[in-house]
Amino acid sequence: MSWLTAFLATIGHNVLAVVAMLGRVSLFAARTFSHMARPPFYPREIGHALMQVGWLSLPVVGLTALFTGGALALQIYSGGARFNAEAVVPQIVAIGMVRELGPVLVGLMIAARVTSSIAAEIATMKVTEQIDALTTLSTNPMKYLVAPRVLAALLTVPLLVGIGDIIGVAGGYTVAVKNLGFNSATYLHNTVNFLEARDIVSSLVKGAVFGVIAALMGCYFGINSGRGAQGVGSATKGSVQAAAVLILAANFVLTGVFFSL
Repeated sequence: MSWLTAFLATIGHNVLAVVAMLGRVSLFAARTFSHMARPPFYPREIGHALMQVGWLSLPVVGLTALFTGGALALQIYSGGARFNAEAVVPQIVAIGMVRELGPVLVGLMIAARVTSSIAAEIATMKVTEQIDALTTLSTNPMKYLVAPRVLAALLTVPLLVGIGDIIGVAGGYTVAVKNLGFNSATYLHNTVNFLEARDIVSSLVKGAVFGVIAALMGCYFGINSGRGAQGVGSATKGSVQAAAVLILAANFVLTGVFFSL
C-alpha cells in the first residue's frame, strides 16, 4: 500500500502545483489588464512592441500560411478523389484555413517567435537587475514592460490571422488552379459563397485570444524567472511550452463556443 500512497501523493502534488500556477497566472493577467486600462502609458514602448509582435512576424506567418494552404488543397483533392468529391477543394480549404488552421498556426508561430523573445528579454533584464532599476526609478515594471507587449499582441495578432487566412486561401487557390486544373472564377466563387460571417469573426477572436496568451506567458515567465543563464533558458522554454498548450486548449474551447450553438 505504501507505493499506492506515494503514487497518489505524487498525483495530488502535481495537481495542486498546476492549480496554484493557474491561480498565479490569472492574478498576473488581471493585474496586466488593470495596468493596460490606467495611465500612465508609454507610447514608445507600445510602438516598439507593435513592430516586434506584428510587422516582424509577418514573413514567417505568411510563409507558413502559404505552404499550409497549398498542402491542404493537395490533401483534400487526393482524399476527395477516392469518393469522386474533388470539387469540394475550394470550400474545405476556405473553411479549414479560416476556422482552424489559420488562427492556430499563427498562434503557434507567435508563441515560437514572440513568446520566447519576450521571456528571454525580460528574464535577462531581471538577471541584470534592470527591473530592480525600473522600480528604483518609480517605474512600474508591469506597466512599462508587460502592458505594452500584451496590448500589442491583442491588436496585431488578429491582423496577422486575417492576413494568414487570406494568404492560406490564396495558396490553396494557386495550387488548385495551376496544378489541379480548377477554373479560377469557379474556385473564387465557391470560396466566397461558402464562408460565413461567423467564420471570419471566430478567426479574428481566436487571434486576439491567442495573442494575449502568447504575450502573457512570455511576460509571466520572464518576470518570474530564476537567476543566471539557466534561469533565462528555463523561462524561455517554459513560456513557449505553456503558450502552445494554452493556445490549443483555448482553441478547443472557442471552437465549441462558436460552432456548437
